[in-house]
Amino acid sequence: MNSIGSPSDPFRIAIVGSGPSGFYATEALFKSGLHIQVDMYERLPVPYGLVRSGVAPDHPKLKQVIQVYAGIAETPGFRFFGNVTIGRDISVQMLQSVYDATIYTCGAESDRRLGILGEDLPGSHTATEFVGWYNGHPDYRDRVFDLSHETAVIFGQGNVAADVSRILAKTRDELKNTDIAVHALEVLANSRIRNIHVVGRRGPVQAKFTSKELKEFGELEQAVPVVDPAELQLNPASNIELADKNNTGTRKVYELFSEFAGGNNNAPGKRRVYFSFLKGPVEFTGNGRVEKVRFERNVLSGDAFQQSAQGTAEFIEIETGIVFRSIGYRGKPLAGLPFDEKRGLIPNRDGRIIDGDTVLPYQYVAGWIKRGPTGIIGTNRADSVATVASLLSDLQQSGKTRTVNSKTDPLQLLSTAGIKIVTYQDWQKIDQLEISRGLSVDKPREKFTRVNEILQLLE
Repeated sequence: MNSIGSPSDPFRIAIVGSGPSGFYATEALFKSGLHIQVDMYERLPVPYGLVRSGVAPDHPKLKQVIQVYAGIAETPGFRFFGNVTIGRDISVQMLQSVYDATIYTCGAESDRRLGILGEDLPGSHTATEFVGWYNGHPDYRDRVFDLSHETAVIFGQGNVAADVSRILAKTRDELKNTDIAVHALEVLANSRIRNIHVVGRRGPVQAKFTSKELKEFGELEQAVPVVDPAELQLNPASNIELADKNNTGTRKVYELFSEFAGGNNNAPGKRRVYFSFLKGPVEFTGNGRVEKVRFERNVLSGDAFQQSAQGTAEFIEIETGIVFRSIGYRGKPLAGLPFDEKRGLIPNRDGRIIDGDTVLPYQYVAGWIKRGPTGIIGTNRADSVATVASLLSDLQQSGKTRTVNSKTDPLQLLSTAGIKIVTYQDWQKIDQLEISRGLSVDKPREKFTRVNEILQLLE
């Protein structure tokens, strides 16, 4: 191997995105034994991606991983460039001109669509909007959610749908000591929602909740989970799935549904969270806003673990004032890089970005933009380590000679563009201010939720 990666000539890498996959890639690079300089770019002034803005406020333990990322950020050779948007402030081509390699870890920032009539009516929202809103994400700070109706419908049966429905079901007292954004807490405290329908296309065995998430619905102070026992009857293929020795998580989920079906669903004065299955939305209707959701009843067809939902031409309607669509995320294209529109990710082979059959030299991906929106926070560690292994293998095999201008500090490019950069030290100041604000109201932190507000703090 040549001198690149030595103390006198460190290997310089840009990482685009500051969520889990970005920090785990950074960690793997620093453990490589080479002398590495990592510049991490983030379009927001604050780091940590979905750990900060996607994890539910009532799940603080999941956010403790931030302490790991903070330790990685203290490693010599690391710099954080917040408030910088790649593709707008700096092009992909500019990154390629001054870095030896780039790893894109920018996640899946948009949502899959249902593709049905009325999907864009007022009152129809993505789960991403709502989650970002109550978590204080600047992109969603000014969203408006009308909770003056008695019924809400969440379509989707994964953990994000669970978060949305659980937050809607909780009382102010259950949320007030979390890091939920204060603007969201006030709206939720005045919610008139009493009935929450969590609906899925397939059956209870195919629901993607974790048992840990689902169990919390039986522990709510002023809400009860409800399941129709008739909807727990399984077809033969689902029975095979449930009995599979590797499917213990699914069995625990099914057992919880069974408990909910046998619970006290008539408790007076409580909200109700209805878990419902085998219904596919076909249309949202209403006079200027969502007033009803029309569902088609489904049956399952196919072999075990390959079942799909098929419509029966039997329809039902649920009257509602607000709908949340939680059917998955997809990545966004980035100017200067190939993009797979169908899968919603950057095409790659073992983390190496490909354009058709051509591998783009020293251009990589990790995380959701690499593999799609699957797995939990920890899943990103192995994924990022695998991408870094591809990068290091490429470096070793090619005997890379530098073709970029290693004497140009990217800070010069940012300064020339007139961008207000937020450094990691700046973030630490913001962090302490948020924690201090939270202490005054018995919360772990009170987030700043507008970009201009954060930048003004640093002037």
